[in-house]
Amino acid sequence: MDEKRAARYARIYNQLRSLIEGRSPNLLAAMATIAAVLHAKMPHHSWTGFYFVAPDGELHVGPYQGPVACQTLKGKGVCLAAARSGEPIVVPDVGEFPGHIPCDPRTRSEIVIPIMKEGKPVVVLDIDSTELAAFSEEDVAPLVRISSLLAPYL
Repeated sequence: MDEKRAARYARIYNQLRSLIEGRSPNLLAAMATIAAVLHAKMPHHSWTGFYFVAPDGELHVGPYQGPVACQTLKGKGVCLAAARSGEPIVVPDVGEFPGHIPCDPRTRSEIVIPIMKEGKPVVVLDIDSTELAAFSEEDVAPLVRISSLLAPYL
């Protein structure tokens, strides 16, 4: 990752920490704040938001920024693959991901970070870009760190 991007992630984490820790009244408020700041500060994000893992295994949309989202994801897709595996997934070209669900046909790449509670994914952070290969494995650790700000609210 280039130094500018790493520094941007560090600034975003510090900003979000000051906005969320001891200030957010609940999980939804903290999620909305994370989505808003990431979306505003990372120019390559075309959609930034969260999906809740439902008891039946579907994903239901939560707070987000960007074009209208798929309200429910079921059966396939990057977000469901990350929720099922419990591992982050980076997709440089969504056209090459089997079963990709195109909520926005302009999306070209995606990164999904599962957020765990007691060893099980309960929420996923989903970020799309209209650029190919907008994300890499180097984005995973900073986004996991940012997502960790939700832990007290889960």
